[in-house]
Order: sequence, then structure tokens, then C-alpha cells
Amino acid sequence: MNFDYTVTTKKSFDEAVGAVERETLKAGFRVLYIHDVAETLKEKGLEIEPLKIIEICNAKSAYAVLQADIKMGLCLPCKINVYRKDGATYISGMRPIILPQFFPEADLGNLPDEVDAVIRGIIDESK
Repeated sequence: MNFDYTVTTKKSFDEAVGAVERETLKAGFRVLYIHDVAETLKEKGLEIEPLKIIEICNAKSAYAVLQADIKMGLCLPCKINVYRKDGATYISGMRPIILPQFFPEADLGNLPDEVDAVIRGIIDESK
């Protein structure tokens, strides 16, 4: 099982970021914040290719995760990255199905599978 789900897109970097924002809302999640990592590093004199980390959340799912184990807050909110590397644009997200590996005592039921499907759907529809 992969830690991440990553696809390439023919969209421009900015188009891909916009698509992730739109698809997140369509999926019933909310964009909490978008970190412009390249811009932040540039302020410190460090250069990387464009990278934005898009924090997304669904309150009901987040509540269930936190009720199961408050330490899972370390993995919240869900993140989808859009980045450029070697001339290509990628959309990538962490797979929630890995959570039980880190929190085996937490009873999450089917929630990791359900949220994983949503994240993959957002990514697929954004490409």
C-alpha cells in the first residue's frame, strides 16, 4: 500500500491548484488553507519549483478521527500537494488508509477507506 496517491496533469500549476479547490468543495470538504511553500522559501532566499500544500477537511470525518484517538490530530487536516518537478505538474495526497498502521488501537471502522476514496476522487477529478 502506497503512502501517497499521485497523478500527473497536463494542466498548468495554477489551473491544477484551482481544480483541487473546486473539486474539494464538490466532494463536501472545505479548503482550510493553501500554503505557498515556494513563496515562503523564496522569502528566505531559497528557490524550489512551485509547490502548494492545500489543507482540506470534512468536519464530520475529522470529529470521528479525533474521537477515536486525539493524537490523530497530528495527521489533520488532510493535505493535497500540487507541485512542479522536471517540467511536469503533479497532484498528490496522503492516503488515509495508512492511519490504522500508525494508530492500531483506534477503531476507525470504514472511515479511512471512505476518506481515501474521496481524496483519490478529488485528485482524479482535478487532473
